[in-house]
Amino acid sequence: MEWLILLMIGLVAGTLGSLVGLGGGIITVPALILLASIFPAFKDLTPQVAVGTSLIVIIFTGLSSTLAYMKQRTVDYNSGLIFFIGSGPGGILGAWLNKFLDVATFQLYFGLFIIFISILLMIRGKLKPIREYKPSKWVLVKSYQDRDGKEKTYQFHFVTAFVISFVVGMLSGLFGIGGGSLMVPAMILLFLFPPHIAVATSMFMIFLSSMTSSLTHILLGNINWLFAFILVPGAWFGATLGAYINKRLNSTIIVSLLRIILIIIGIRLIIQGL
Repeated sequence: MEWLILLMIGLVAGTLGSLVGLGGGIITVPALILLASIFPAFKDLTPQVAVGTSLIVIIFTGLSSTLAYMKQRTVDYNSGLIFFIGSGPGGILGAWLNKFLDVATFQLYFGLFIIFISILLMIRGKLKPIREYKPSKWVLVKSYQDRDGKEKTYQFHFVTAFVISFVVGMLSGLFGIGGGSLMVPAMILLFLFPPHIAVATSMFMIFLSSMTSSLTHILLGNINWLFAFILVPGAWFGATLGAYINKRLNSTIIVSLLRIILIIIGIRLIIQGL
């Protein structure tokens, strides 16, 4: 019974993670912690092991999603690699910091972080994103065609991108979430990425950064390999399904779905951590 539940968690996490660019850890980590309080087979599962195991699963979720988005030609590889320059080292630092958190503290901080992201998405329409940087060798400008065939651009400064992606990577290693919950809003708000490109590029970055974060957790002994092997098949197929659904939903629905998911999970975690 427990193993079937793990398989379903992987499927749901992979689908939702790929759909909105989260990576799936935002579902996997709270679910594993919940299982530890219900089933004897999971009683020894600590937040550190939940995070480390989640990051192993996110590698496969990110890879599956990236392959699916590659076929749709929505992945911005150059931007993804630039973001990884920051998120990779950040992930290593976050994985090291994770060892200092107990269960209650982890749940409280994780819940507060998720609520922060949901609020950010709620007010994003009222915020004024940076629409133009002065031409410079440090500014990357990309163009794309919207659904009406009009050419639009998005852009970011390399230093800004490094700082943001480093923080995202650190939070990813700390909470085992993949980092997309913060990176996607940042890409949409600060850099004017269209949501479908932001989600696809986020999954590409998540695939890369989760490898560095999980390596640190492996060295710290924070992986339950049996749980990971059960979670991975569901996450792999779920990620492919999420990318398929993403192609058929408009950006407003994607952002609204992301917001609802974050609010529900965030509130639950805060209550558990208090």
